[in-house]
Amino acid sequence: MSPLFGFSQKDDIAVKEENENFTDTDEIKGLSNLYTPEEDVDASSVRDIAQVLMEIGKISQEQLTHIRQMQREGVAADITETLKESGFVGGTDIAEAQADLYGFDWRRIEPESINPDVFGRLEIDYIKNNNMVPVSIEDEHLVVATSQPGDVFIIEDVKRLTQMNVKIVVCPQEDIDQVCFHFGQHMQRDGTIEYDIDNIISDMTEVEIVQEEEQESEDLEKMAGQSPVIKFVNYVVSNAIKEGASDIHIEPKKDIAKVRYRIDGVLFELMESPIKMHQAVVSRIKIMSNLDISERRLPQDGKIAVIIGGRNIDLRVSTLPTNCGEKVVIRILDNNSIVRGLEHLGMEQDVEAAFREQIALPHGILLVTGPTGSGKSTTLYSSLCQMDGDKMNISTVEDPVEYELGFCNQVQVIEKIGLDFASALRSLLRQDPDIIMIGEIRDGETARIAVQAALTGHLVLSTLHTNDAASSITRLVNIGIDDYLIAASLNGVLAQRLVRKICPNCKQPYEITDNMQPFVKHHGLSSDELFKGVGCEKCRQSGYLGRIGIYELLFIDDTFRDMINKDSSVSNMRRAFRKSGASTLFDDGIQKVKQGLTTIEEVLRVTQACKQGSEVPLEEELPS
Repeated sequence: MSPLFGFSQKDDIAVKEENENFTDTDEIKGLSNLYTPEEDVDASSVRDIAQVLMEIGKISQEQLTHIRQMQREGVAADITETLKESGFVGGTDIAEAQADLYGFDWRRIEPESINPDVFGRLEIDYIKNNNMVPVSIEDEHLVVATSQPGDVFIIEDVKRLTQMNVKIVVCPQEDIDQVCFHFGQHMQRDGTIEYDIDNIISDMTEVEIVQEEEQESEDLEKMAGQSPVIKFVNYVVSNAIKEGASDIHIEPKKDIAKVRYRIDGVLFELMESPIKMHQAVVSRIKIMSNLDISERRLPQDGKIAVIIGGRNIDLRVSTLPTNCGEKVVIRILDNNSIVRGLEHLGMEQDVEAAFREQIALPHGILLVTGPTGSGKSTTLYSSLCQMDGDKMNISTVEDPVEYELGFCNQVQVIEKIGLDFASALRSLLRQDPDIIMIGEIRDGETARIAVQAALTGHLVLSTLHTNDAASSITRLVNIGIDDYLIAASLNGVLAQRLVRKICPNCKQPYEITDNMQPFVKHHGLSSDELFKGVGCEKCRQSGYLGRIGIYELLFIDDTFRDMINKDSSVSNMRRAFRKSGASTLFDDGIQKVKQGLTTIEEVLRVTQACKQGSEVPLEEELPS
């Protein structure tokens, strides 16, 4: 029995002689005493928080012995709780010891030292529940402060949520609580940080600016890294997302720099900032998008991935030299807004049903047409989301890949290395695709490959820049596709526009003027069906909030195929489309007016270039 407990035979005999007159009970007590030094030896040989606290001078040897005794007596289930019960150390000392024990850096954090944009990479409720605070980004690593460094599962979860490599530092719990309280006070309902823009701009005027004409990149980087500049850029971006903007324009003028948002297709001026800080702001944006901050003579393009309010947002950055400095335009790409069901796009029931039939066909070409910013990409992405990516090979060729879809294979066009639409499509056809989406048919070679793919059993979705559905056929002829190939491969064409919706918060009926009466009557409208927004804070006094699509769908049946082979001119195609009884863009817009969704003025604004659908000439439809 003795060797089992680590004692020598001599020690065993001595103990037996000493206790030979003991009763059984006394013998049990004696054995109990034998365990005590053994336990002390084992406990001291294990390097835990208590041992580290003694090593860094937070507790003495006598206090450590007392803590070990408390462990044996089961004062608390966990060593951390035992330490707190002892009263020898506080939570800050324990956290510092944990940092040493797990091999992490020890750091105190303050709310003022944390970048709000970085903090927003995790939702505040998640931070509170898991005691993990994003602090900064260092060497492409997200620095996260925690008071629980031993929880490896939470650390891995943070890596998954942020999609970044994580560097862990340890801080006391009180620091985390203070940070959460500070940002909670400045948190908007949507989870974004509230900024005092007046104070930020005031601080920017005090920033030291390098005045030399040829600034070194180190100087520009120093300027861009100053706190007011960082806060200004964070505010501009987060506020744009909050306002639902699609683009941010930062434009240098002679004495000021203007910031404008494109909201619902219209630009609104947000603010003016000091012109002397414009280059620092541009440099900050360039640093975020990995652009060359010293190059100001040539245009540059970049991309930024951010998380704001728990949402993954991609920012596409474009810089352009002007006579007053570099202009920056940031396109906001929000996955939450692009991937929607077809039922949310604003199609009438008959158009939606017919369009669903088109995307369910096994082969052929389906085109979506309209000018830039008319929602074509949203329609195509929404169409792909209706398809079964598990059973079909869905592939796209885009320039650029605006939104990442997990259920399909997306190819980014890079023309400077020879990977254009045509070469990417040729390679893609050898990848056994079922459905191919082409970002845009720009030239004859791309169009010919698309036709070839459609004729060999693939469904091809693409966009084309034309004013209406009927003129798409003539456009394909003009870029070099034979009439008979178009007739054989084309399934349908969807033309679309986006009109602004009447703000529901200030929507009111209104009386039309006398000279508008004939126009309204001609199109089957009554005065009690007309509404407009009078303007409020939520719609920035514009009377409009949000947008909805208007559509026309050209279905290529046998009659149209015969006409394409005989005469594919624009006038003939438009005449045939009108005779088919399908609704034009203008007709669909008038239907939205009847439903109280938009105004006549808004419909006319986006359809004036395609008014062939109306039976009344354009000049007669615009009463003075």
